[in-house]
Amino acid sequence: MAELRPPRITCATQSRQVAARHPDASVIVPPRSSAVPSDTAQIAPTMRDRHLQIIAKRGRMAWQKSTGYHWRALVGADIGRFKRVIGDGLRSRTDRRRATEVSIAVHVMNRMLELGRPDYVRIV
Repeated sequence: MAELRPPRITCATQSRQVAARHPDASVIVPPRSSAVPSDTAQIAPTMRDRHLQIIAKRGRMAWQKSTGYHWRALVGADIGRFKRVIGDGLRSRTDRRRATEVSIAVHVMNRMLELGRPDYVRIV
């Protein structure tokens, strides 16, 4: 028998799906370090051209802050931490129980972070 595989989803397909569900969302793709502006950058700049202009003017870190791209890395680290500590999958079957399971797991993670966070005291 032939093995059934799910259809391959490209970045463009994912961008369209996100745009359909969340019309106010903006898809931010960081340009490569070797990227150059398009020929129409001065006349009619695309979003990519505007990103390149901001990077050239203020630097990549300022671009990440201004576009909110830095949140992607922070959220990715949080999800990775969650999966390492709590696990990859949810055990409950219904949405309501899954919501409760996630709520408890988040509470546990926050408590663990509180216990592990040092208290700094200034000594004069």
